[in-house]
Amino acid sequence: MKVVLAADHAGLSLKEALIKHLSEKKVAYEDFGTYTEKAVDYPDLAHKAALAVKRGEFQKGILICGTGIGMAIAANKVSGIRAAQCGDCFSAYAARAHNDAHILTLGGRVIGEGLALAIVDYFLDTPFEGGRHVARLEKISLLEEK
Repeated sequence: MKVVLAADHAGLSLKEALIKHLSEKKVAYEDFGTYTEKAVDYPDLAHKAALAVKRGEFQKGILICGTGIGMAIAANKVSGIRAAQCGDCFSAYAARAHNDAHILTLGGRVIGEGLALAIVDYFLDTPFEGGRHVARLEKISLLEEK
């Protein structure tokens, strides 16, 4: 599995902790930025990362801004992408198992590092269950066509 990471200035610190965590777990990743605390616009980073996931360059993405909400909204504007903002482990599990989410978004200003890393582990380790969830995802895809 290869994961794309991106964070704005509000998510930089959490992204750095996540890089260390992924390295220790031997998970391949690429960091799309930002690399300093200078203010940047999260939609630009979310769009670049979501397109890379859509093209199949990465199996999953993790995006971090102040709350995770802006990154989720921006990433979900890319057709075919399912980004989920999660603040607890069960939501991360369900985002993968039930919604086959490609991208996890986190809030660097609202979640502690320990919980964030646990959420990431649930997101990365949980497979999509398929079954009854497939028809629901097909309905979501149809909404993108309208």
